[in-house]
Amino acid sequence: MTVEQRTAVRPATPQQRAARAARNGGEPTLEFAERVPYDAYVRASTLHRLQEPLTDDPGEMSFLMVSQIMELYFGLTCHELRHAQRELRANRIWDALPPLRRAALHLEGLNAAWQGLRWMTPADFNRFRNQLGEGSGFQSAMYRQLEFLLGLRDPALIRPFRRQTEVYAELSEALAVPSLWDDVVALLARRGFEIPAELLDRDVSTEHEAHPVVEAAWVRVYGDGGPDNHLRLLGEALTEVAERFGDWRWHHIKAVQRSMGAKVGSGGSAGLAWLQRSMARVVFPELWSARTAM
Repeated sequence: MTVEQRTAVRPATPQQRAARAARNGGEPTLEFAERVPYDAYVRASTLHRLQEPLTDDPGEMSFLMVSQIMELYFGLTCHELRHAQRELRANRIWDALPPLRRAALHLEGLNAAWQGLRWMTPADFNRFRNQLGEGSGFQSAMYRQLEFLLGLRDPALIRPFRRQTEVYAELSEALAVPSLWDDVVALLARRGFEIPAELLDRDVSTEHEAHPVVEAAWVRVYGDGGPDNHLRLLGEALTEVAERFGDWRWHHIKAVQRSMGAKVGSGGSAGLAWLQRSMARVVFPELWSARTAM
């Protein structure tokens, strides 16, 4: 908490809140000695100054703000997944479930953000697209953090950030540590499942390839229908995260189709075709393939 927050946002007990309400006669407090506490905490005035459209087109504000909202959801989902990782590394499966459930709900909010761009036709997008230059969502560092956490890892994708040394260092670090799925596989090994050593000692900066032994482990997990099977609950929580993330990728494809068809992407990619190929990379692959054998 900053000094500004400490002075403007002061803790209050239930008794203090009740006394304040009594003094105010049930009306909200209207006078503050300093900055309004809500703004000191949420930084709303700062947030609302971060929109700087490049054109006078009224639709660009929707595009800009929805993009910023998605960035916040990327960061929030990463926050929850890292929390879940810490719990799994400590063998606290039950405690890993709440952050995973929250992550799935945040991904629902992320998906809902696409609705704010359903008005955009190619003509609407073309009115300001050229002013974006080579700017593209492909260049979102926080989205890369989210992909890396989920196990979708391609070291080449951090190259655009080499000139941004702090961001590049953060992404390099994210590639150098296990993904959430790596930690799940390691947890299965600690729980007695025979996971090959090469899966536990592999280069974590590369993408995890589906392995039949991990798939077989999940078949066994789901075969136990007991109420205390926390691994099965973990599997379902992870499946929900993967499904909601897949929904976001699908909505991205539909938004691109709606607003620009199969044109070349702003960031130099093949646009729609590149996004379609990326969907073939599966999050938590053995959780899905195991269902065929269940």
